[in-house]
Amino acid sequence: MADALSGIRVLDAATLFAGPLAATMLADYGAEVIKIEHPNGDPVRGHGAQRDGVGLWWKMLGRGKQAMTLYLGSPEGQEIFRRMVADADVVIENFRPGTLERWGLGYEELRRINPGIVLARVTGFGQTGPYAKRPGFGTLAEAMSGFAAITGEPDGPPTLPPFGLADGIAALATSFAVLTALRAREHTGSGQVVDLAIIEPILTLLGPQIIAYDQLGVLQERTGNRSNNNAPRNTYRTRDGGWVAISTSAQSIAERVVRLVGRPDLAEQPWFASGAERAQHADELDEAVGSWIAERDRAEVIEAFEQAQAAIAPIYTAADIVQDPQYEALGTIATLPDDELGPVRMQNVLFRLSETPGQISSTGPPIGAHTEEVLARYDVTGAALDELRDKGVIR
Repeated sequence: MADALSGIRVLDAATLFAGPLAATMLADYGAEVIKIEHPNGDPVRGHGAQRDGVGLWWKMLGRGKQAMTLYLGSPEGQEIFRRMVADADVVIENFRPGTLERWGLGYEELRRINPGIVLARVTGFGQTGPYAKRPGFGTLAEAMSGFAAITGEPDGPPTLPPFGLADGIAALATSFAVLTALRAREHTGSGQVVDLAIIEPILTLLGPQIIAYDQLGVLQERTGNRSNNNAPRNTYRTRDGGWVAISTSAQSIAERVVRLVGRPDLAEQPWFASGAERAQHADELDEAVGSWIAERDRAEVIEAFEQAQAAIAPIYTAADIVQDPQYEALGTIATLPDDELGPVRMQNVLFRLSETPGQISSTGPPIGAHTEEVLARYDVTGAALDELRDKGVIR
């Protein structure tokens, strides 16, 4: 059976994280993704951990893609790109607004070549507005969205995540936006522009902050691992040095937890009947739960909570994740062959479809691995190929 996105051709001309990760997600479900890199390579190839000079982040981010080099700032590169757009469905880019237009590759030109093209433009601040031409990264979105302001301990500084959170959320939103635009094209026959600002999707996921401020003048404060909406909700250390996390979003779960730790009296308190009121008594609840957990090893704590049907999870590192039986049952971690590294493990596709499940076809290829193969489709071979290489248009 064909993959769900079989027949969709995506030109991934973006760099680093949000745009390329959106293309990766489309590739996982069958889209043909051609990664167009500057002859120097996408910076992500040198970002983060490496083994023997091979970037590991790229191996995940470049999976399922054909890698070619093409300098879009050159007339020759621009002409080849126009030919590629003619039989593509999607272009994903994250240049500063105005860059494609300066190269003669703006949307008006692209849709003249291919009226059905979907141009996904992923930038820090979007295509319009006073900040549009500022350099934008996920860190800035984490700061401006309100995420950092509510993250961290009450007496500590605003806290940024130690990974590309805003970029990842933007990638999910971009892949959804691309599929929405392709669905619309089925009705109209025309493509369109996706204008995605990285500062926006993370703001949506932060919940009712805007409406709470609008209606009540309330600003959410930093509460560490606690919640304003329920308690006990925190991380707790076990006797053997492990950590667990507990959530009591449901009233019945909260009651089971306090009974399990030997404090049924807490459930009789008038304030216990409301999650928000329980949150006002978080110190008392954390003391009851935390002291009980501290006297037991992690495995014992988890088993007791499971028997009581109370919600708990161990706090994992990657070393724990690759050994967990639930992740194994779901197939969350895939093992793939790689020509440079041998077998490698990485996160699998995002979700499972019963009829078109998706798959990782390959790990991120070496730079320019498919340049000649891709250009041959557009009759760029032999002497023409050598000339492009000599001019530095390809590598």
